[in-house]
Amino acid sequence: MEMITDIKPLELVNGITGYYKHGESMSFGLVLIKAGSDLPAHNHVHEQITYIIEGELEMKIGDELVTLRPGAVQVIPSNVLHGAKAISDCKLIDVFNPVREDYR
Repeated sequence: MEMITDIKPLELVNGITGYYKHGESMSFGLVLIKAGSDLPAHNHVHEQITYIIEGELEMKIGDELVTLRPGAVQVIPSNVLHGAKAISDCKLIDVFNPVREDYR
């Protein structure tokens, strides 16, 4: 059995660290974000589902601005431009399909 915290962390950008496990067709990530950290707008082929465990995260998804708090879940469709800014320290889960080969 592997614990998520036993996985080598991946720093996505300054202040945003992910712990990723990959299956055949999807990737699962526990993501820790420090307050004030900014994930620049980007897109990818992967469909993404984000679930907020702790904290407050402001996301721009396409033309929509949403504020996610604990218990919120957000689907980000494939190839849609999106970015985020942490209002407070955050802990969240990201799931991607297909596999995020760039996160291995």
